[in-house]
Amino acid sequence: MPTIINSAPSQIPASAANQNGVTIATITWLGTSAAVVLALSSFGAGAVRNRGGVLKTLDLEFLSYGHGAGLSNALFWLGLALIVACWVLLGRKVVDKQADLTAVNGALLSWVMPLLFAAPMLSRDVYSYLMQGAMLRDGFDPYSQGAAVNPGPMLLEVSHDWRNTTTPYGPLHLWIGDVITSIVGDNITLGIVLYKLVSFAGFAMIAWSVPKIAREMGSDQAFAQWLCVANPVMIFHLIGGMHNESIMVGLVSLGVLAALKGRFVLAVCAVAVSISLKATAVFALPFIVWMGLRAWHGRTATERNVRAFGRFVLTGAWMSALSLTVVSAITWLSGASWGWVSQISGNSKVINPLALPSLIASLITPIGKLFDDDFAYNEVLAITRPLSQLLMLLGLVTVWWLFRRTKQQAVTGIVAAYLVAVIFNAVTLPWYYTSLINFIGTLRLPPAVLKLSVILSIIVAGSFTGSGNHQLYNIGWMLILAAVAWVLTRFIFANNPQFTTTAQHDSAG
Repeated sequence: MPTIINSAPSQIPASAANQNGVTIATITWLGTSAAVVLALSSFGAGAVRNRGGVLKTLDLEFLSYGHGAGLSNALFWLGLALIVACWVLLGRKVVDKQADLTAVNGALLSWVMPLLFAAPMLSRDVYSYLMQGAMLRDGFDPYSQGAAVNPGPMLLEVSHDWRNTTTPYGPLHLWIGDVITSIVGDNITLGIVLYKLVSFAGFAMIAWSVPKIAREMGSDQAFAQWLCVANPVMIFHLIGGMHNESIMVGLVSLGVLAALKGRFVLAVCAVAVSISLKATAVFALPFIVWMGLRAWHGRTATERNVRAFGRFVLTGAWMSALSLTVVSAITWLSGASWGWVSQISGNSKVINPLALPSLIASLITPIGKLFDDDFAYNEVLAITRPLSQLLMLLGLVTVWWLFRRTKQQAVTGIVAAYLVAVIFNAVTLPWYYTSLINFIGTLRLPPAVLKLSVILSIIVAGSFTGSGNHQLYNIGWMLILAAVAWVLTRFIFANNPQFTTTAQHDSAG
């Protein structure tokens, strides 16, 4: 039996929130102040515009270059660090049973609201989203043509690396961009505002779903909301970076919640809509098949006979058919083509050690150059990426089979599947982790796994600059960041015996 936390909800004494030092009110206020600093500094230290923008309108462009940029970056890192610190302090309260779901929700809302008024940060992807929407609006095909075919103000904001690259996203992504750019025309500032509202809508779906999923799983709702939703990676990259994962993860969350409640048609439809935005949402669907099979046919999911196999095929068939119908309808209504299917593999330009094949190639290449000066990184990558894709396929099939017996295991399997994907994928970026962070706090896992999740969350949150450049190859920075993450994690869990003593519970439920 693994050691797992006793994650059943508990009552919190009225005075508990003010015990042991800093109060929840202080944590909330400090985090809100940090978010305001982060929002204001993002206009000079975030993914700033190449042409025009708010700073130019206010005649404050000096904040985006020279000493002004230095000041903006200093304030940006201060705001980011303080939000992480407040998350840690709130986590200590939650783990010590001094903060309930209401307290976590209050802090979360206060921290994210200032970011509604922030500039894009940690990534320039939103500019590509606008450009891709404008392409569909103007009659171009983003699945066969790069942004450069449609010159204009939006193209100037797209990173040079992506101006001749097709989009890997689904028709819903283009449809959203088409609607937004049809409303704002070529006004980039208004386009960003509307995309910010879209990201907030997705984040709201996540924040609404996660505590309810935790309750269905028999887990502590406050802890789940703290680790899964108030997590700095979620806030910084889904709200700050405005990535379309916000809607994708939100819809998958709604789908999983519906499946846990036995509403499988709604569950499949929600996940299918998410697939039409980003194809990786499909990883959740096979586990919903297991959940549906068990709900309708008792222990069929673990039986091995012809009748059980027939029920499995029937369940998988109607769920697949419904998913295909929903995706087809969105593709047709959006006016996009089916070209997105051929682009699912995405880009291969991004190189960072978050993806295993890139990490292995980075480690092997310097050794190879000791024996051959012509030993090339790309030649190693050409081997590691296909092998990694094969391992990812095997891993996905393995976790799908292993986590099939109960609905609790199925949700665990979804997390395992996304973990396999982000490890073995050819390209991994920090916002990809949101797909598994979203559920990990709802599971009754060994304490060591939850602590590791916190450590990695802090590391990922501090690994990217406001402009979107990463520090992953800055060894000194990463070592200091890892040490800080370890110390902060020890602080969070220091006083709770649930994480140091064995609690006999069956995680399979």
